[in-house]
Amino acid sequence: MNAFYDILIVGAGHAGAQAAIALRQKKFEGSIGLIGNEKYPPYERPPLSKEYLAGEKPFERILLRPESFWAERDIDLLTGHRVSRIDHLGKTVALTSDDEISFDKLIWATGGSPRMLDCPGSQARNIHAVRSRADVDKIMAALPKVENVVVVGGGYIGLEAAAVLTKLDKKVTVVESLDRVLSRVAGEALSRFYEAEHRNHGVTLELEATVAGFETGDDGIATAVTLTDGRMLKADMFIVGIGIIPETGPLVAAGAATGNGVDVDQHCRTSLSDIYAIGDCAAHSNPFADGAMIRLESVQNANDQAKVAALDILGEETEYNTVPWFWSNQYDLKLQTVGLSTGHDSYVVRGDPDSRSFSVIYYRDGKVVALDCVNATKDYVQGRKAVVEGLNLDKDELVNTEIPIKEVGVR
Repeated sequence: MNAFYDILIVGAGHAGAQAAIALRQKKFEGSIGLIGNEKYPPYERPPLSKEYLAGEKPFERILLRPESFWAERDIDLLTGHRVSRIDHLGKTVALTSDDEISFDKLIWATGGSPRMLDCPGSQARNIHAVRSRADVDKIMAALPKVENVVVVGGGYIGLEAAAVLTKLDKKVTVVESLDRVLSRVAGEALSRFYEAEHRNHGVTLELEATVAGFETGDDGIATAVTLTDGRMLKADMFIVGIGIIPETGPLVAAGAATGNGVDVDQHCRTSLSDIYAIGDCAAHSNPFADGAMIRLESVQNANDQAKVAALDILGEETEYNTVPWFWSNQYDLKLQTVGLSTGHDSYVVRGDPDSRSFSVIYYRDGKVVALDCVNATKDYVQGRKAVVEGLNLDKDELVNTEIPIKEVGVR
């Protein structure tokens, strides 16, 4: 396969797919190629650890667009391929199949690969990630013979998987190396609430517990995880949810500026001419993180950066400055987050966590920087303005749930 595309997009997840969609929506008539390393059309990732794992949504219902959509928009889906090398001066990419594709503009949207444990026994066949359809299909196929599951990682992916597996009547233990779950993304109040919820549903939480290795049999199956304190947790299945490693190898080799991912400017341009990067792998200066270079692993970031890159390619002046937002579904709890709570110096709790409907509002230097809203959609919607404008909402009024957030005074 030797081909040329006016715009070649590498990565067929949320970011890459949205970039192709945005280009066609803006009436771009040139050729578009969309390379994906899986054999499937672009699909949603968040349901993998929720509705898809639970068997509540078949794969067809998590496709980003019907399979026919791409051909109808004259977008070439190049599935089952991986880029091994970029020649940014010659404007070509080489595939692992040794085929070569030329381009005028390149959008890198590869996301990342699941970060796995590197310890004795970590290659056992019943240790799984939750990153792709193939990962979850393997888990689902094995579940009928599974009773006990150990989930390594107390972030969103790990907790969502634990919630689903508990609903499927599995006995679940979550192993988290830090002193609370969600510690990297939320304040202590939210962490303790979710710890209580999971325990109430029968999940065992092992906090400040670090994995030393896995016990395996001659058949290559892990039978237990060993912790650094010497304890051994037996299980039939192990799931690792400890983040991702950005897929930037070919860009790094081509000379792109990188750090925690590939560095991009506010137009999603890399340091290499005519090459953009978007989504989970792109590190950008974020105004809601005091300008720090960060990566955001979210659908919002993927979609918004895709639109920015598409518009910049088409010559429309635009910058990426959208407020971050996220969500997580666990049991009957819907968590909606707006803003970034990292680096907050205080917070207030609005509502009663025991009612299972409340919000945590985070401040930094007297300004609201984020909200975590549990079954509190009105707070989420109304609190967005406070984050975007960096308002100093009156804390005494804010904790009074009789006062809507949009009516809370500003100091």
